[in-house]
Amino acid sequence: MTIEHDPRWAAILARDPKADALFVYGVKTTGVYCRPSSASRLPLPQNVEFFDTPAQAEAAGYRASKRAAGDQTQLAAHHTLLVADACRHIEQADTPPSLSTLAMRAGLSPFHFHRVFKAVTGLTPKGYARAHRSRKVRDGLKGQHTVTDALYEAGFNSNSRFYESANHLLGMTPTDYKAGGPHNQILFAVGQCSLGAILVAQSARGVCAILLGDDPAKLVRDLQDQFPKADLIGADRRFERLIAHVVGFVEAPALGLDLPLDLRGTAFQERVWQALRDIPPGSTVSYAQIAERIGAPKSFRAVAQACGANSLAVAIPCHRVVRSNGDLSGYRWGVERKRELLERERKT
Repeated sequence: MTIEHDPRWAAILARDPKADALFVYGVKTTGVYCRPSSASRLPLPQNVEFFDTPAQAEAAGYRASKRAAGDQTQLAAHHTLLVADACRHIEQADTPPSLSTLAMRAGLSPFHFHRVFKAVTGLTPKGYARAHRSRKVRDGLKGQHTVTDALYEAGFNSNSRFYESANHLLGMTPTDYKAGGPHNQILFAVGQCSLGAILVAQSARGVCAILLGDDPAKLVRDLQDQFPKADLIGADRRFERLIAHVVGFVEAPALGLDLPLDLRGTAFQERVWQALRDIPPGSTVSYAQIAERIGAPKSFRAVAQACGANSLAVAIPCHRVVRSNGDLSGYRWGVERKRELLERERKT
Protein backbone atom coordinates (compact mmCIF):
# COMPACT_ATOMS: atom_id res chain seq x y z
CA MET A 1 0.00 0.00 0.00
CA THR A 2 1.37 3.43 -0.93
CA ILE A 3 1.41 6.27 1.57
CA GLU A 4 -1.30 8.10 -0.38
CA HIS A 5 -3.69 5.15 0.03
CA ASP A 6 -2.94 4.61 3.72
CA PRO A 7 -5.89 5.76 5.91
CA ARG A 8 -3.36 7.35 8.26
CA TRP A 9 -2.31 9.72 5.49
CA ALA A 10 -5.96 10.70 5.08
CA ALA A 11 -6.07 11.49 8.82
CA ILE A 12 -3.01 13.73 8.40
CA LEU A 13 -4.59 15.57 5.47
CA ALA A 14 -7.75 16.09 7.54
CA ARG A 15 -5.69 17.03 10.63
CA ASP A 16 -8.01 14.66 12.51
CA PRO A 17 -7.58 15.05 16.31
CA LYS A 18 -9.30 11.69 16.85
CA ALA A 19 -6.24 10.01 15.33
CA ASP A 20 -3.77 11.68 17.70
CA ALA A 21 -3.83 8.77 20.15
CA LEU A 22 -3.49 6.16 17.39
CA PHE A 23 -0.19 7.07 15.74
CA VAL A 24 2.43 9.72 15.04
CA TYR A 25 4.33 10.37 11.84
CA GLY A 26 7.98 11.19 11.31
CA VAL A 27 9.20 13.59 8.64
CA LYS A 28 12.42 12.29 7.13
CA THR A 29 13.61 15.68 5.88
CA THR A 30 13.34 17.43 9.26
CA GLY A 31 13.91 14.57 11.71
CA VAL A 32 10.87 15.47 13.79
CA TYR A 33 7.63 13.61 14.46
CA CYS A 34 4.15 15.09 14.70
CA ARG A 35 0.63 14.07 15.58
CA PRO A 36 -2.01 13.83 12.81
CA SER A 37 -3.76 17.04 13.92
CA SER A 38 -0.55 19.08 13.86
CA ALA A 39 -0.88 22.47 12.17
CA SER A 40 2.65 22.12 10.82
CA ARG A 41 3.24 22.37 7.09
CA LEU A 42 2.24 19.10 5.43
CA PRO A 43 5.22 17.02 4.25
CA LEU A 44 5.43 15.19 0.96
CA PRO A 45 4.05 11.63 1.24
CA GLN A 46 7.38 10.04 0.33
CA ASN A 47 9.00 11.78 3.31
CA VAL A 48 6.56 10.35 5.86
CA GLU A 49 7.08 7.38 8.18
CA PHE A 50 4.37 6.09 10.54
CA PHE A 51 4.82 4.95 14.16
CA ASP A 52 2.32 3.56 16.66
CA THR A 53 3.76 5.55 19.58
CA PRO A 54 6.06 8.54 20.19
CA ALA A 55 8.50 6.16 21.88
CA GLN A 56 8.86 4.18 18.64
CA ALA A 57 9.49 7.38 16.70
CA GLU A 58 12.15 8.46 19.18
CA ALA A 59 13.77 5.02 19.03
CA ALA A 60 14.02 5.49 15.25
CA GLY A 61 15.90 8.76 15.75
CA TYR A 62 13.11 11.32 15.47
CA ARG A 63 12.56 14.11 17.99
CA ALA A 64 9.23 15.63 18.96
CA SER A 65 8.26 18.89 17.33
CA LYS A 66 7.59 21.69 19.81
CA ARG A 67 3.88 21.44 19.14
CA ALA A 68 3.90 17.64 19.45
CA ALA A 69 5.78 17.79 22.74
CA GLY A 70 3.22 20.19 24.21
CA ASP A 71 0.28 18.27 22.81
CA GLN A 72 1.73 15.01 24.11
CA THR A 73 1.92 16.35 27.67
CA GLN A 74 -1.67 17.60 27.57
CA LEU A 75 -2.94 14.40 26.00
CA ALA A 76 -1.11 12.24 28.55
CA ALA A 77 -2.64 14.23 31.42
CA HIS A 78 -6.11 13.90 29.89
CA HIS A 79 -5.69 10.15 29.40
CA THR A 80 -4.48 9.73 32.97
CA LEU A 81 -7.65 11.38 34.28
CA LEU A 82 -9.86 9.22 32.05
CA VAL A 83 -8.14 6.03 33.17
CA ALA A 84 -8.23 7.05 36.84
CA ASP A 85 -12.00 7.55 36.55
CA ALA A 86 -12.34 4.16 34.84
CA CYS A 87 -10.33 2.47 37.60
CA ARG A 88 -12.56 3.96 40.30
CA HIS A 89 -15.63 2.84 38.33
CA ILE A 90 -14.25 -0.72 38.09
CA GLU A 91 -13.46 -0.77 41.81
CA GLN A 92 -16.91 0.43 42.84
CA ALA A 93 -18.94 -1.76 40.47
CA ASP A 94 -20.60 -4.92 41.82
CA THR A 95 -19.62 -6.78 38.65
CA PRO A 96 -16.81 -5.83 36.25
CA PRO A 97 -18.16 -3.34 33.67
CA SER A 98 -17.76 -4.25 30.01
CA LEU A 99 -15.18 -2.66 27.75
CA SER A 100 -17.90 -0.88 25.77
CA THR A 101 -19.39 0.57 28.97
CA LEU A 102 -16.03 1.91 30.12
CA ALA A 103 -15.23 3.29 26.66
CA MET A 104 -18.58 5.06 26.43
CA ARG A 105 -18.01 6.60 29.87
CA ALA A 106 -14.63 7.91 28.68
CA GLY A 107 -16.01 9.14 25.36
CA LEU A 108 -13.69 6.92 23.33
CA SER A 109 -14.11 3.96 21.01
CA PRO A 110 -13.58 0.54 22.67
CA PHE A 111 -10.38 -0.01 20.66
CA HIS A 112 -8.98 3.42 21.54
CA PHE A 113 -9.95 3.13 25.22
CA HIS A 114 -8.42 -0.35 25.53
CA ARG A 115 -5.15 0.96 24.12
CA VAL A 116 -5.08 4.06 26.34
CA PHE A 117 -5.95 2.08 29.48
CA LYS A 118 -3.17 -0.43 28.90
CA ALA A 119 -0.63 2.31 28.14
CA VAL A 120 -1.37 4.04 31.45
CA THR A 121 -1.79 1.05 33.80
CA GLY A 122 0.11 -1.75 32.08
CA LEU A 123 -3.02 -3.91 32.26
CA THR A 124 -6.10 -4.34 30.13
CA PRO A 125 -9.38 -3.22 31.75
CA LYS A 126 -10.26 -6.90 32.23
CA GLY A 127 -6.87 -7.60 33.79
CA TYR A 128 -7.23 -4.62 36.14
CA ALA A 129 -10.68 -5.81 37.23
CA ARG A 130 -9.31 -9.31 37.86
CA ALA A 131 -6.38 -7.96 39.88
CA HIS A 132 -8.71 -5.73 41.92
CA ARG A 133 -11.04 -8.61 42.74
CA SER A 134 -8.12 -10.80 43.73
CA ARG A 135 -6.84 -8.06 46.04
CA LYS A 136 -10.30 -7.77 47.62
CA VAL A 137 -10.33 -11.51 48.21
CA ARG A 138 -6.92 -11.35 49.91
CA ASP A 139 -8.07 -8.48 52.12
CA GLY A 140 -11.31 -10.29 52.95
CA LEU A 141 -9.55 -13.53 53.83
CA LYS A 142 -7.17 -11.66 56.13
CA GLY A 143 -10.18 -10.16 57.94
CA GLN A 144 -13.20 -11.75 59.56
CA HIS A 145 -14.96 -12.84 56.37
CA THR A 146 -15.65 -16.47 55.56
CA VAL A 147 -14.13 -17.74 52.33
CA THR A 148 -17.53 -17.63 50.60
CA ASP A 149 -18.28 -14.09 51.83
CA ALA A 150 -14.86 -12.88 50.69
CA LEU A 151 -15.34 -14.33 47.20
CA TYR A 152 -18.82 -12.89 46.69
CA GLU A 153 -17.86 -9.47 48.11
CA ALA A 154 -15.01 -9.36 45.60
CA GLY A 155 -17.47 -9.89 42.74
CA PHE A 156 -17.02 -13.58 41.93
CA ASN A 157 -20.38 -15.05 40.99
CA SER A 158 -19.45 -18.57 42.03
CA ASN A 159 -16.85 -20.31 44.14
CA SER A 160 -15.80 -22.51 41.25
CA ARG A 161 -14.71 -19.55 39.10
CA PHE A 162 -12.31 -18.37 41.77
CA TYR A 163 -11.06 -21.79 42.87
CA GLU A 164 -9.98 -22.44 39.27
CA SER A 165 -7.31 -19.72 39.64
CA ALA A 166 -6.84 -19.61 43.42
CA ASN A 167 -3.63 -21.63 43.49
CA HIS A 168 -1.96 -19.22 41.08
CA LEU A 169 -3.29 -16.07 42.76
CA LEU A 170 -2.78 -17.11 46.39
CA GLY A 171 -0.23 -19.91 46.16
CA MET A 172 -2.62 -22.20 48.09
CA THR A 173 -6.33 -22.80 48.60
CA PRO A 174 -8.40 -19.82 49.83
CA THR A 175 -9.12 -21.68 53.08
CA ASP A 176 -5.42 -22.18 53.78
CA TYR A 177 -4.67 -18.56 52.83
CA LYS A 178 -7.28 -17.27 55.29
CA ALA A 179 -5.75 -19.41 58.03
CA GLY A 180 -2.33 -17.91 57.34
CA GLY A 181 -0.96 -20.83 55.38
CA PRO A 182 -1.41 -23.83 57.69
CA HIS A 183 -0.22 -27.11 56.23
CA ASN A 184 1.75 -25.03 53.71
CA GLN A 185 5.27 -26.27 54.31
CA ILE A 186 8.12 -23.92 53.55
CA LEU A 187 11.69 -25.09 53.72
CA PHE A 188 14.23 -22.39 54.51
CA ALA A 189 17.83 -21.86 55.41
CA VAL A 190 19.88 -18.86 56.45
CA GLY A 191 23.47 -18.47 55.40
CA GLN A 192 26.18 -15.89 54.98
CA CYS A 193 27.58 -14.30 51.85
CA SER A 194 29.80 -11.33 51.17
CA LEU A 195 26.70 -9.10 51.15
CA GLY A 196 25.64 -10.19 54.64
CA ALA A 197 22.95 -12.62 55.76
CA ILE A 198 20.90 -14.42 53.11
CA LEU A 199 17.68 -16.44 53.54
CA VAL A 200 16.37 -18.79 50.88
CA ALA A 201 12.87 -20.30 51.23
CA GLN A 202 11.08 -22.83 49.05
CA SER A 203 7.45 -23.94 48.86
CA ALA A 204 6.13 -26.94 46.96
CA ARG A 205 5.91 -24.73 43.86
CA GLY A 206 9.44 -23.37 43.92
CA VAL A 207 11.67 -20.79 45.59
CA CYS A 208 9.35 -18.24 47.22
CA ALA A 209 11.83 -15.93 48.96
CA ILE A 210 15.46 -14.85 48.72
CA LEU A 211 16.09 -12.17 51.33
CA LEU A 212 19.24 -10.19 52.08
CA GLY A 213 20.07 -8.27 55.24
CA ASP A 214 22.34 -7.78 58.22
CA ASP A 215 20.35 -9.66 60.87
CA PRO A 216 19.55 -13.36 60.21
CA ALA A 217 16.83 -13.33 62.88
CA LYS A 218 15.06 -10.44 61.16
CA LEU A 219 15.07 -12.31 57.86
CA VAL A 220 13.33 -15.25 59.53
CA ARG A 221 10.79 -12.90 61.10
CA ASP A 222 10.10 -11.40 57.68
CA LEU A 223 9.35 -14.89 56.36
CA GLN A 224 7.09 -15.61 59.34
CA ASP A 225 5.20 -12.36 58.74
CA GLN A 226 4.45 -13.46 55.19
CA PHE A 227 3.08 -16.85 56.29
CA PRO A 228 2.30 -16.59 60.02
CA LYS A 229 0.79 -20.10 60.26
CA ALA A 230 2.84 -21.94 57.67
CA ASP A 231 5.06 -24.80 58.74
CA LEU A 232 8.55 -23.30 58.47
CA ILE A 233 11.00 -26.16 58.35
CA GLY A 234 14.74 -25.84 58.69
CA ALA A 235 16.50 -27.12 55.61
CA ASP A 236 18.10 -30.51 55.22
CA ARG A 237 21.32 -31.31 53.33
CA ARG A 238 19.54 -31.35 49.98
CA PHE A 239 18.19 -27.84 50.52
CA GLU A 240 21.56 -26.62 51.73
CA ARG A 241 22.87 -27.34 48.25
CA LEU A 242 20.24 -24.95 46.90
CA ILE A 243 21.28 -22.10 49.17
CA ALA A 244 24.91 -22.80 48.29
CA HIS A 245 23.92 -22.43 44.63
CA VAL A 246 22.26 -19.07 45.32
CA VAL A 247 25.22 -17.83 47.36
CA GLY A 248 27.54 -18.95 44.58
CA PHE A 249 25.59 -16.85 42.10
CA VAL A 250 25.74 -13.81 44.38
CA GLU A 251 29.51 -14.18 44.62
CA ALA A 252 30.04 -14.97 40.91
CA PRO A 253 27.13 -13.78 38.70
CA ALA A 254 28.67 -15.43 35.62
CA LEU A 255 27.60 -18.81 37.04
CA GLY A 256 23.99 -18.02 36.17
CA LEU A 257 20.89 -18.86 38.19
CA ASP A 258 18.08 -21.02 36.84
CA LEU A 259 15.59 -21.91 39.57
CA PRO A 260 11.88 -22.81 39.65
CA LEU A 261 10.23 -19.78 41.27
CA ASP A 262 6.99 -19.46 43.20
CA LEU A 263 5.89 -16.00 42.05
CA ARG A 264 3.03 -14.38 43.95
CA GLY A 265 2.06 -11.00 42.64
CA THR A 266 -0.48 -9.15 40.57
CA ALA A 267 -0.62 -9.66 36.83
CA PHE A 268 1.25 -6.39 36.33
CA GLN A 269 3.94 -7.24 38.90
CA GLU A 270 4.58 -10.61 37.27
CA ARG A 271 4.99 -8.97 33.87
CA VAL A 272 7.54 -6.58 35.35
CA TRP A 273 9.39 -9.41 37.10
CA GLN A 274 9.59 -11.41 33.89
CA ALA A 275 10.98 -8.37 32.09
CA LEU A 276 13.62 -8.03 34.82
CA ARG A 277 14.69 -11.63 34.30
CA ASP A 278 15.31 -10.83 30.63
CA ILE A 279 17.96 -8.19 31.48
CA PRO A 280 21.41 -9.70 30.78
CA PRO A 281 23.96 -9.72 33.65
CA GLY A 282 26.21 -6.70 33.44
CA SER A 283 23.50 -4.54 31.87
CA THR A 284 21.16 -1.98 33.39
CA VAL A 285 17.89 -0.46 32.20
CA SER A 286 15.70 2.35 33.47
CA TYR A 287 12.23 2.06 34.94
CA ALA A 288 10.91 3.82 31.84
CA GLN A 289 12.58 1.25 29.58
CA ILE A 290 10.97 -1.63 31.50
CA ALA A 291 7.60 0.12 31.21
CA GLU A 292 8.13 0.38 27.46
CA ARG A 293 9.14 -3.28 27.16
CA ILE A 294 5.97 -4.52 28.84
CA GLY A 295 3.82 -2.31 26.61
CA ALA A 296 2.93 0.26 29.28
CA PRO A 297 5.21 3.26 28.60
CA LYS A 298 3.43 5.56 31.05
CA SER A 299 3.57 3.20 34.03
CA PHE A 300 7.20 3.66 35.09
CA ARG A 301 6.16 4.56 38.66
CA ALA A 302 4.18 1.33 38.92
CA VAL A 303 7.26 -0.48 37.60
CA ALA A 304 9.29 0.99 40.47
CA GLN A 305 6.65 -0.22 42.95
CA ALA A 306 6.74 -3.72 41.44
CA CYS A 307 10.52 -3.76 41.85
CA GLY A 308 10.09 -2.79 45.51
CA ALA A 309 7.59 -5.63 46.01
CA ASN A 310 10.05 -8.24 44.75
CA SER A 311 10.92 -10.77 47.48
CA LEU A 312 13.29 -12.82 45.33
CA ALA A 313 16.58 -10.94 45.41
CA VAL A 314 19.02 -11.81 42.62
CA ALA A 315 16.67 -14.40 41.06
CA ILE A 316 14.50 -11.50 39.92
CA PRO A 317 17.27 -8.95 39.32
CA CYS A 318 15.61 -5.68 40.26
CA HIS A 319 19.12 -4.45 41.11
CA ARG A 320 19.65 -4.01 37.34
CA VAL A 321 17.09 -1.20 37.16
CA VAL A 322 18.39 2.35 37.58
CA ARG A 323 17.19 5.90 37.04
CA SER A 324 17.00 7.28 33.51
CA ASN A 325 20.20 9.27 34.09
CA GLY A 326 22.06 6.14 35.18
CA ASP A 327 22.09 6.95 38.89
CA LEU A 328 21.29 4.19 41.37
CA SER A 329 17.82 4.33 42.85
CA GLY A 330 16.41 2.65 45.95
CA TYR A 331 16.83 -1.05 46.59
CA ARG A 332 14.85 -3.11 49.06
CA TRP A 333 18.02 -4.61 50.48
CA GLY A 334 20.12 -1.44 50.47
CA VAL A 335 21.68 0.70 47.76
CA GLU A 336 25.22 -0.41 48.67
CA ARG A 337 24.29 -4.05 48.02
CA LYS A 338 22.83 -2.96 44.69
CA ARG A 339 26.03 -1.14 43.81
CA GLU A 340 28.15 -4.18 44.72
CA LEU A 341 25.99 -6.59 42.70
CA LEU A 342 26.20 -4.38 39.61
CA GLU A 343 29.95 -3.99 39.98
CA ARG A 344 30.43 -7.75 40.19
CA GLU A 345 28.33 -8.31 37.10
CA ARG A 346 30.28 -5.70 35.15
CA LYS A 347 33.57 -7.41 36.02
CA THR A 348 32.33 -10.79 34.82
